[in-house]
Amino acid sequence: MKLKKQIISCPHCGHHLHIDVDMSQGDQDYYDDCRVCCHPIHFNLHVDEVHRTLELHVSADDD
Repeated sequence: MKLKKQIISCPHCGHHLHIDVDMSQGDQDYYDDCRVCCHPIHFNLHVDEVHRTLELHVSADDD
């Protein structure tokens, strides 16, 4: 399992959250609740294996 630590801001309350992103599963699209305000956060993850980069988009998904 390849974990990468990231710091994000909750799109609802703005609180900074420390998360571990599992890069071993490739591209992912999932929801997880904010630990502070409990609103759902939409995570869209793209893993570029060739360049060994991670692209993470975080949104409230209510746009």
